[in-house]
Amino acid sequence: MTKRYVSLPAEAERGMTEFVSEVDRRLSSGEDTCSVVEDVLLDLSGDRDAYERLEAGEDVSPAERVRLRSYDPCNTTLESEYYAEKDEEAFKRSKHLQWLWRQFDSLPIADNVEFALRFRRMLADHLFAECGDDCRFFKGITFTYGHNISVGDNVVVHDDVHLDDRGRLTIGDRVSISDGANVYSHDHDVVDQTEVRNYHTIVEDDVRLTNDTIVRAGCKVGENAIVGARGVVQNDVPAHHIAVGMPAESVKIKPGWESVATPLEKAGVNRQERRRIEYDLPENVETFDEFGRDLESPR
Repeated sequence: MTKRYVSLPAEAERGMTEFVSEVDRRLSSGEDTCSVVEDVLLDLSGDRDAYERLEAGEDVSPAERVRLRSYDPCNTTLESEYYAEKDEEAFKRSKHLQWLWRQFDSLPIADNVEFALRFRRMLADHLFAECGDDCRFFKGITFTYGHNISVGDNVVVHDDVHLDDRGRLTIGDRVSISDGANVYSHDHDVVDQTEVRNYHTIVEDDVRLTNDTIVRAGCKVGENAIVGARGVVQNDVPAHHIAVGMPAESVKIKPGWESVATPLEKAGVNRQERRRIEYDLPENVETFDEFGRDLESPR
């Protein structure tokens, strides 16, 4: 083991603990989430004085007005807001928390690792469907919604990872997801890309997804498996296997697990359709096709 324990000066530790606990208390209290998010971002960004000038009716520039109003997530939109099939009630709250997570990461204070890990871990408790103990979430992680993600204990997710939960995403205990990985739970039809199919994607206990890995929607990466750098998982990866390449293929079983692992020649099975999540659009939703293409094939 190459890591060591790091402790903060007592005053810094006290301040961080009090701040994270206070935000946690407010998010748990039933208080309007937009107000909590706005307050947190105003104070962390140092924009409180400018905001009070705006509220007092004093002159501010148009750019400053946009910036100050955007601390309130009710004045913002996310890409996932446009998705017609989402659970609107669940999204109302998760949007606000996701905005707080993203805007926090854009602030200089997010580079204070000890503080940032604690803050994101607290947010994950409120944002995810489930989040276990001792998880570490680094900078630049993005989600589709957040509320369709379940995470086990002692999980580490590194910088610039995308966890897509347009369908459903389950991550087990002691999983490591390296920088730049993308784990998907939705897919598009090859003819009509506006036709979205949602799936349940599963990353089991003790999996390691190394840097720039891509896991396709509806795949399962089995217990104790490794996906090598830039591997593209198109089929299930059996437990204890090492899969590499584009597409990722099992090339080896971890030494010591040969007696309990699926033989290499039986790996590479696609079970995506077993994990498809059907949905119906609300009758009153007004949809549109942003491409407007003629999809009639030449016969």
